[in-house]
Amino acid sequence: MKDQKEITREINEKKILHAAESVFAQYGYKGATTEQISKVAELPKANIHYYFKTKENIYHRVLENILNDWMDAAKAFDNFEEPNVALTKYIESKMQYSRHYPAASKVWASEIMQGAPVVGSFLETTLKDWLEDRINVLQGWIDSGKIKPVDPRAFIFLIWSVTQHYADFEHQIVILNEGNRLTDEEFAQKTQQVVEFVLACVGLNQSNKFQEG
Repeated sequence: MKDQKEITREINEKKILHAAESVFAQYGYKGATTEQISKVAELPKANIHYYFKTKENIYHRVLENILNDWMDAAKAFDNFEEPNVALTKYIESKMQYSRHYPAASKVWASEIMQGAPVVGSFLETTLKDWLEDRINVLQGWIDSGKIKPVDPRAFIFLIWSVTQHYADFEHQIVILNEGNRLTDEEFAQKTQQVVEFVLACVGLNQSNKFQEG
């Protein structure tokens, strides 16, 4: 059983990392300060440096958590054999992440646009290995006639770009939606449309298996 000190550490680290996502998304790594993070987290600046020695340490943890969350969302590839179910679950998870954690997605996008100075090693190892495994799954579905032949790598990139658009370009969506954030009902409709669109790219729909032609 965890003692009170461990529980307090977990609570405060979670608050700090959540605040850091927001600050890094708004100001970028270079513009963000631990002072800003402490204000958003509503914790003394000394506490920030107690749990994380430097801003770089916080940034590393934020990016690591984002990557782990995205990889968790892809467990549908492992948990469901039928491609229509696996892809639907994966897309829904990605859309929900964009809905509830837009700041995290923006932090990741900003890091990549800067040339991935921090996560470059992750891309070369962890993410690359993860991607190759999913490409093999998709290729297996293609070889067994379960989905239409496509470039598996490009197909995954398509899923990423469509789902993450709802986080990275959230402000643009609000402007084009007459200044209103999508309601839960509207977002559910968009999610359904994205699922249908992506499945159609490989000859699938949610209720049926591969439909050739």
